Amino acid sequence: MTKYNELQVTAIKNKKRVGRGIASGQGKTAGKGTKGQKARTGKKLRPMFAGGSGSLVRRTPKSHGFKSLHASAQVVYLDHLNTMKNKLVDNAALYKAGYISTPYQSVKIILRGELTAKIDLHVAGASKSVREAVVKAGGTFVKTPVPLRVTTKPTKTIAE
Repeated sequence: MTKYNELQVTAIKNKKRVGRGIASGQGKTAGKGTKGQKARTGKKLRPMFAGGSGSLVRRTPKSHGFKSLHASAQVVYLDHLNTMKNKLVDNAALYKAGYISTPYQSVKIILRGELTAKIDLHVAGASKSVREAVVKAGGTFVKTPVPLRVTTKPTKTIAE
């Protein structure tokens, strides 16, 4: 029995010549069957044609609209920040206080109520009125990028 690694494989393969007599194995109908639209020469059928009955593409339900892969900013209202007096308010602090679901997503502060506490605000976004309210209360606003998630996977060294 021939072993797989002892097979003689050639890169050049001859083109199959169909319709060259019965003895060739691909004679007479040349592999196209007997009669019918697919056996004829000339114009071919479009890919999803189903013989004139309702096309499969038209019969299947479509999911309309689209879902954005861009994560929207988490919203925190300004009056929530009164509980964080004289503190640095960033994504980590808001996450610990329970105002946002994850610290690795952008946060936007929206004006609602009044700010009485002095805070240093370090988040990705805040409305113009919030920035003015923070400065008026004696704090500062710094626009910072979203913190990256620290990976827990072991890193590969060059020696490996």
